[in-house]
Amino acid sequence: MKISLKKCHFGFKKLKALGHVVSVLSLGIDKNRVAEVLLKPMPQNKKEIQSFLGFAGYYRKHIKHFASIARPLYKLCDKDTVFEMAVDRVKAFESLREALATAPLLLIPDFKLPFKLYIDSSGDGLGAALHQVQIINDKPVEGPICFISRKIIPTEARYGASQMECLCLVWAL
Repeated sequence: MKISLKKCHFGFKKLKALGHVVSVLSLGIDKNRVAEVLLKPMPQNKKEIQSFLGFAGYYRKHIKHFASIARPLYKLCDKDTVFEMAVDRVKAFESLREALATAPLLLIPDFKLPFKLYIDSSGDGLGAALHQVQIINDKPVEGPICFISRKIIPTEARYGASQMECLCLVWAL
């Protein structure tokens, strides 16, 4: 194996890699890449929607309730669906753009410390957030490590509230 010294970075506390800004304590979205997408106009066809969803999906671990927010846009990509940017789809597109622009930094997990798992379920989907309290600058700070979400299948839509919460917990673990 050969290493190119031109491509290596040593001694940096923060660097950009694969669309992320990686530091010793956190992982963030490269705002320059997101800015390009925020400047683009509303998608005009399925291909543009799929492109946007692919970009947003790459950063889904930074976006709380990603599956629920993006659901109307994913429905638009179905095979027999006619392309029409209805009000709910425009709202979903704008919400995803806003979520990308304001995505939080994710903490790098410290496996010596305990984790907290927050779960939420609704008629649309399941969501969970993994958090941890870490000492940063001599202060305890609770922050997210990752967010996960998914839509529910028709069978799960018939579950009661307690069953749905249990499903969410088991799925998140």
